[in-house]
Amino acid sequence: MTDRYSEDDVVAIVTRLTRCQLVTFIECDFVRPEREAGAYVFRRIDLARLELLCDLSQDLDLDETGLGIVISLIDQLHTARQELATMARAIGALPADLQARIIAEMKKS
Repeated sequence: MTDRYSEDDVVAIVTRLTRCQLVTFIECDFVRPEREAGAYVFRRIDLARLELLCDLSQDLDLDETGLGIVISLIDQLHTARQELATMARAIGALPADLQARIIAEMKKS
């Protein structure tokens, strides 16, 4: 299975997606495919995001404004989770006594 998809591939794989919607999602910056030789190239993560956009727009009847808000919130949540995981790894790499002090301080909050 490939990790790179053309516009035709995307419309065939994401069955609820029309070419018009794809163009709109790109223009609204909801999905950011790469460009190669003047054509868009999509990754698997783009396909998942397009599936989600179809669900939100079709099942929940969200317009472009609503999609922008929801996608922005999802992106912020994803970033926060990545930052939390990075912080947890950093704390996990510290000596045990320092980890215990950090955990104790966190419990005070």
